[in-house]
Amino acid sequence: MIDVSELLNLTSPLTLDQVESLRSAVAGQQAGEIRQCLNELQKKVAAGDAPEATLARVGVACYLLSRHSEADAMMSQVTGDGVAIYFHAQVLTSLGRHADAASRFEDAGKAGFDQIEATLRQAGSVRAGGDVDAAEQMLRSVAASAASRAEYSFQMGCIWADRGDALTAVEYFERAVDMDPHHSRALFWLAAENSLRGNDEESIRYYERSLSRPPYYVGALLNLGLLYEDRESYKAAAFCFRRVMEFDPTHAQAELYLKDIEATQDMYYDEDQARQEARMKQLLGRPVTDFELSVRSRNCLTAMDINTLGDLTEISEQELLAGKNFGETSLHEIRELLAAHGLRIGLNLHKVHARDSFVDQNLSPEEQASLNRPIGDLSLSVRSRKCMNRLAIQTIGQLTSRTADELLASRNFGVTSLNEIRQKLTEMGLKLRND
Repeated sequence: MIDVSELLNLTSPLTLDQVESLRSAVAGQQAGEIRQCLNELQKKVAAGDAPEATLARVGVACYLLSRHSEADAMMSQVTGDGVAIYFHAQVLTSLGRHADAASRFEDAGKAGFDQIEATLRQAGSVRAGGDVDAAEQMLRSVAASAASRAEYSFQMGCIWADRGDALTAVEYFERAVDMDPHHSRALFWLAAENSLRGNDEESIRYYERSLSRPPYYVGALLNLGLLYEDRESYKAAAFCFRRVMEFDPTHAQAELYLKDIEATQDMYYDEDQARQEARMKQLLGRPVTDFELSVRSRNCLTAMDINTLGDLTEISEQELLAGKNFGETSLHEIRELLAAHGLRIGLNLHKVHARDSFVDQNLSPEEQASLNRPIGDLSLSVRSRKCMNRLAIQTIGQLTSRTADELLASRNFGVTSLNEIRQKLTEMGLKLRND
């Protein structure tokens, strides 16, 4: 435990050790105490009585609490404290003001902060601003002195990621984590990359590690919450979303995700229905060769590549009759077979679109090609992408063949995901069936 009030009221220049003390206090049990002290000091700042040292400490404390706008307001007034300027640059990065951040990192080096570290972070801001070549040139210029640093490996990983070489990027990120097990940004990238590959266990592990020290990244909390939710760890997911709202009470996504969680926990799980669904799945998977059929019917079904009872529920009577040598007698035989098991021809015809490519003869080749694009082209969130996999939806055309009600019936698919999908489809001039 540290004396928070004493630390925040010091009038000497800020040091990295003091920043780490504040970080430990935020991560521990003193976050509330720090917030209380900040409220008192901010009144002093508003009155114009605060020295630069107070502005620096209040700004860093706000940054560690993820209160970036307040941190910016404080530290933008700091001119001679290299440590405070360096963390102000990090605040600007979090706010997406990359050009300002690059300039501020340069100022930090000039004000006495570690020149190599400041240059590495400046290169990161330049890259985030869109100039990858200039960023790489800056990194190469300090490589001789910086190659042994975790930040250098992380920034090089970002360069390779921006150039589309994910494998090389991961190697650099892993190297950064080996050098600094608490490098939150490298851990975040590794978590995101594993999530894209479907390695949920690894992704969760990396996200959890990336959140071991403040400031806590909202993106990491949201993604981790969605992964927890997909594993039905609803309490852990709700904790993540509530933590986001502690930092930003108006965060719309976190609020909607939390509502979805609460709705899911209120849902009644019908065990009898689940058992019935399992029995139906087993029945639909039974091969037609298990049943007594005439030689003609059996041969016709084989020729049409119909192998299970489920296949018979996903085809129309007209399609069966169109088969070579398949007549009314065979149709009647199949009807009786399915009826004996509570099924009928075409019962699950609406599910065919989840298995086959979307084809519409009324569309132009260009429109058809657009609908047959992979679902990944929509760049959906983790939750929506998981639901698409669960529903076996692989193309945009298959998605547009679904209704909103069909999607909402999927586990963990809520209104938030539905609105996201509708927005993505609208941007392409498309919509869900019956919308």
